[in-house]
Amino acid sequence: MSEANTSSAGSVRRWLVIGGLIIAAVVLIWWLWPTAAEKPQQPQGRRGAFGGPTPVRVATVEQGSFEVYAKALGTVTPLNTVNVRSRVAGELMEVRFDEGQRVKAGDLLAVIDPRPYKVALEQAEGTLQQNRALLQNAQVDLKRYQGLFADDSIAKQTLDTQQALVNQYQGTLAANQAAVNEAKLNLQFTEIRAPIDGRVGLRQLDQGNLVAANDTTPLVVITQTQPMAISFTLPESELPPVIARFRQGDELAAQAWDRGERTLFGEGVLESFDNLIDATTGTLKMKARFDNEAELLIPNQFVNVRLRVETLQDAMLIPSAALQYGSRGNYAYVVGDDSKVQLRVLEVGPSNGEQTVVINGLNVGERIVMEGTDRLRDGSEVEVVDPQKLAEEAAESPKVETQGRGGRPAQ
Repeated sequence: MSEANTSSAGSVRRWLVIGGLIIAAVVLIWWLWPTAAEKPQQPQGRRGAFGGPTPVRVATVEQGSFEVYAKALGTVTPLNTVNVRSRVAGELMEVRFDEGQRVKAGDLLAVIDPRPYKVALEQAEGTLQQNRALLQNAQVDLKRYQGLFADDSIAKQTLDTQQALVNQYQGTLAANQAAVNEAKLNLQFTEIRAPIDGRVGLRQLDQGNLVAANDTTPLVVITQTQPMAISFTLPESELPPVIARFRQGDELAAQAWDRGERTLFGEGVLESFDNLIDATTGTLKMKARFDNEAELLIPNQFVNVRLRVETLQDAMLIPSAALQYGSRGNYAYVVGDDSKVQLRVLEVGPSNGEQTVVINGLNVGERIVMEGTDRLRDGSEVEVVDPQKLAEEAAESPKVETQGRGGRPAQ
């Protein structure tokens, strides 16, 4: 009997402990639960989703200059590229350049063994000197024969034979002089010099290699990087204003951008274009010239080209995000003084992605809807939302949510 009483008393104590824990948890939740005054308030202007005015963001129609560009994909092409080869055969004795180095025309790049060509020059000069002496002797005999012939002491045939001998030595002397000049030229060719200004590439031959004259493998390739040209094509529908301005002598500016159109590589001018349109693509090939002072343009590089066709003055400009398109064409919602919107059909002009030119349908200074157009209809009431105010309210909202009952921070 005592054991049953002990078991019953233990069961009661367990239930008392469990009940106490549940009460403590409820009190703790009540203590940390934020009061109604401390609950975060919904930012003003958001009630449009549940009725009332629709919150929108607006922009103002502005007036200013707008640059019209024709865009195309272009390829960087150097004005000059030279494969440097040796004109004479021999051992490559010296390499006087570093890979990637910038060189000027006339700079010494490499040296071929000059000793065989010095020997050839000395041999040619010796032959020239020998024949020069023979010519001088023949000329002395010719003068003597002329005197004797005047005194009628020799026959005319003897004088003519001596004159022919002099002429023969003169021809031989000219050939010998040409051989000397050729030997000097070959000796000069043992010093390989840069033919143009530019930047050298990777070396193809090393010191000690035997080089053949006009070998198929060049010693190095020099590319002119300043200035640089970019070739691109434009469709024939965009050609009339470009060609008209170019024929008038106007300088059409061009820009080179990276593939993502985030980095500007340089600015140049339109230099020339082809004399016929490609019948298969309906495009005309053009070439722009860039100074490439920073050398950001590399041969065979693909870039995005923007050719400035014209500049529109006093154009009406709107953000491209405000432009809508429907069954009636391009349109935008204009916010009136009564906070109601009016649908306006627009006639638009060129666009650069961020701004669009409006030809007809809007007036400068009017407010147009940029965000929130999906819930609008013609005549809808709207509430203009200030983005800065929304950002401030969003920044303050987390501070309110972290306060618990009694001013204690929520855990």
